[in-house]
Amino acid sequence: MSVPIRLIIGLGNPGPEYEATRHNAGFWLADHIADDLHGRFTLEKGFFAEVAKVRFEGEVLLIAKPSTFMNRSGQAAGALTRFFKLTPEQVLVLHDELDLLPGQVKLKQGGGHAGHNGLRDIQSALGSPNFWRLRLGIGHPRSLGLAQQVAAFVLSAPRQTEIDQISLVIDRCRIALPALLQGDMTKANRQLREPVNE
Repeated sequence: MSVPIRLIIGLGNPGPEYEATRHNAGFWLADHIADDLHGRFTLEKGFFAEVAKVRFEGEVLLIAKPSTFMNRSGQAAGALTRFFKLTPEQVLVLHDELDLLPGQVKLKQGGGHAGHNGLRDIQSALGSPNFWRLRLGIGHPRSLGLAQQVAAFVLSAPRQTEIDQISLVIDRCRIALPALLQGDMTKANRQLREPVNE
């Protein structure tokens, strides 16, 4: 029995100085999804987030970008799930992933947070790891031949070749969105693996 997604949370840090950084890949995808579904973000202080309310197949879908820093993303996740009476299984979190190269994307449910502060805080706020994660590869400084420390790497902008790869992944995610929202994760996974026709 598939459970439809009712809340999408894109992870990133607020403010123009972080907009183009790798850690904000979740925000980039959330912006595209809101555009595709004709939604507009408005700051909802009670939810600690910018929220776009849209309709998909007649049901309300919430797209949120926490207005707190990454390590406090759980404030938004907790407030939204409590108010709208959502289960963790109805939540999809979009986030950057060091363990995947730019151009790679993986969908998974549950599991650990692998040191990702946004995921750690959401897991704590929801009291469960059973939410869905769409992991957008940004690479690791070692896998990309960079000498940067991880903290500096995620808070700097990707190089043009990486941006091109991440953009293709975002396009694949947009194609897979209807299946994701319907909870048809088998179909979504297949679409995420298929190359985008240029």
